[in-house]
Amino acid sequence: MKKIETLERLIEKVAAAQLAGKKIVFANGCFDLLHVGHIRYLEGAKALGDILIVGINSDRAVKILKGDKRPLMPASERAEIISALECVDYVTIFDALTVTELLTALRPNIHAKGTDYSVDSVPERETVKAYGGTVAIVGDPKDHSTTIFLEKISKGGQQG
Repeated sequence: MKKIETLERLIEKVAAAQLAGKKIVFANGCFDLLHVGHIRYLEGAKALGDILIVGINSDRAVKILKGDKRPLMPASERAEIISALECVDYVTIFDALTVTELLTALRPNIHAKGTDYSVDSVPERETVKAYGGTVAIVGDPKDHSTTIFLEKISKGGQQG
């Protein structure tokens, strides 16, 4: 099964799945250096519904959001890695700095964000509410980050 899809194909797949009574969950991120925090976030998102779609920020978007030294690997490779996870049903790459357009197009039942957000601080919460969806916070406390791992690597793997 091909998991990496265009937005146009995902719109069709989501509509058919929702007609069949499936609950669609959407999660997103850069996923520049996969770590346990990402796994816990995505597994937590999948536990909320039947189908998990993951939006991956494009290379251009990651550079704007994270700085000139990022991403570490191209979006196509980050998407391939995320698509290999058992809990992930579909992956799409998007170029915008927020997922508002994706949410409006896909209309997932649940928009899952990590614990670095609260339900009230999710930037797209009003978009999700407008079409009748809900926002959920999932995953473990934000104890892991790619930025922290990169700092450790640059210090020769030492703590601190």
